[in-house]
Amino acid sequence: MTVYFIGAGPGAADLITLRGARTLAKCGVCLYAGSLVPRELLAQCPDGARLVDTAHLTLDEIVAEVAAAHEAGRDVARLHSGDPSVFSAVAEQMRRLDALDIPYEVVPGVPAFAAAAAALKRELTVPTVGQTVVLTRIAQQATPMPEGEDLATLGASGALLVLHLGARYVDRIVDELLPHYGAHCPAAVVAMASRPDELVLRGTLGEIAGQVKEAGITKTAVILVGRTLGASQFRDSHLYSAERDRHVC
Repeated sequence: MTVYFIGAGPGAADLITLRGARTLAKCGVCLYAGSLVPRELLAQCPDGARLVDTAHLTLDEIVAEVAAAHEAGRDVARLHSGDPSVFSAVAEQMRRLDALDIPYEVVPGVPAFAAAAAALKRELTVPTVGQTVVLTRIAQQATPMPEGEDLATLGASGALLVLHLGARYVDRIVDELLPHYGAHCPAAVVAMASRPDELVLRGTLGEIAGQVKEAGITKTAVILVGRTLGASQFRDSHLYSAERDRHVC
């Protein structure tokens, strides 16, 4: 028996990986985040599979479901939105499974920030403009941020920031970033990335909060702030340069 932490992707059912879909199809138990994972994916579960929406379950209750499946010898698909490596709470689940000696594997998925970049038709790392992407969030009604990971500190780098779980607090985000990026820095918000109701907002850091509130966006969105979002005049990369020595391994 194995527990598979599967990245379900950012929202569109067809953005799950082939490995994720094949793994899902062989598991007799599926624990899924009902508020975030597309229902269409559940159709890929085998007939008779136990389907459990974890949206209102505690960690203890989720682990109890896994332990029961382990006792019965049934593989478990633990479906998480996006990719399990970022803001998924899999670390605490893995810690519990380690303590119970229950084996598990991780199947990566398409993260929300990648779907947002696709919607914006933007590469987030642009030569000579920006080569660093910071994935973060703010501490509001959530676990406090570690020391040194506040927006003021991260913003001082000038790197492209991608903020999750922050649309409801966009005014605060803008206020904390303005001293570092300036009101004219490009910014964007992508809500419901890759879904039929996807909404894309583009503007400047000084404008974006007003756009978010006017659109009524409060959740399931990523906020992006940084120079690469508006880059048009930049040097071609060395990767495909005619000057590159292609005989060097």
